Amino acid sequence: MTRRTPRLSRLRRAVPEGRAARPAETRGGRPRRRGTQPKVVALGGGMGLSASLAALRRITGDLTAVVTVADDGGSSGRLRDELGVLPPGDLRKALAALCGDDDWGQTWARVIQHRFQSKGDLHEHAVGNLLIVALWEQLGDHVQALDLVGRLLGAHGRVLPMSAVPLELQALVKGHDPERPDDIDTVRGQATVALTPGEVQSVHLVPNDPPAVPEAVAAVLDADWVVLGPGSWFSSVIPHLLVPELLDALVETKARRVLSLNLAPQPGETEGFSPQRHLEVLGRHAPKLALDVVLADEAAVPDRDLLTDAAKRFGAAVELAPVARPDGSPRHDPELLAAAYDRIFRMHGRIGPWR
Repeated sequence: MTRRTPRLSRLRRAVPEGRAARPAETRGGRPRRRGTQPKVVALGGGMGLSASLAALRRITGDLTAVVTVADDGGSSGRLRDELGVLPPGDLRKALAALCGDDDWGQTWARVIQHRFQSKGDLHEHAVGNLLIVALWEQLGDHVQALDLVGRLLGAHGRVLPMSAVPLELQALVKGHDPERPDDIDTVRGQATVALTPGEVQSVHLVPNDPPAVPEAVAAVLDADWVVLGPGSWFSSVIPHLLVPELLDALVETKARRVLSLNLAPQPGETEGFSPQRHLEVLGRHAPKLALDVVLADEAAVPDRDLLTDAAKRFGAAVELAPVARPDGSPRHDPELLAAAYDRIFRMHGRIGPWR
């Protein structure tokens, strides 16, 4: 067994007993029974995490999203700059993805995603961003405020930030300036990194040793399954591995770990990346991380043998499944992705009466 690190021991003491590991309540306040479904933690940000959550909420009610907080663009960036708060946008998207398919859930999903259109300061601000920030200021507690928004929305799970301090993503990029294709520059800001025309070599966070949210660490340690990805590889997926306390938990947890690959390379950030290249850069940023399963869409893997070899370096098996929308767009279909996760949890996990 891996020796528990002092950092994780401190975090365990910092969380009131039962708070972080307690599954989210259903709308109406009835607690869900533990042991009847897998406890799943999904890590990521943006639309990739939203796709994963929309699938996972179909197969478990014991679901926690741990969300990156390095966004510096759009409404989130403006609120971050003006008020010094965590960027709320990816947290809002995760909450919307956890809303139910009934009228209540879909109405609130539309409301918090609604953006004002004006010629003034409210232009393009999302209602959910303003609501989340208002509750942070009222309650003075990131986790308590997000739990309250989740109850209002009837969210099928819990949403947590990965860190309680705003983070800046920085990247070493080769050819960021097209006129100097061989030079390596430091590119600052998640929005800029995501759109760079150059080749990202590596990423890091500022501050470089950010504190993890204790409830997020506790959720990872208490999970049956941890799902990493899909999403923007350098700006939404890898940042979780750059928070030392969160990485310690991912290495130490007894949970099974599944990595969900993207359907296509992302223009700019991972242009030209093969599926196995995604694994290689993940391993460079977190060489101690082990995986159990790598999930990929079968149509997005031109060479299964190369991907299998890359997955073996993490100790992982490869599962190929049709998870893309049938319209041919590079987006995950929630029902197909849910079926793939459900099959993985049953085939590779601890068999239990989850339904």
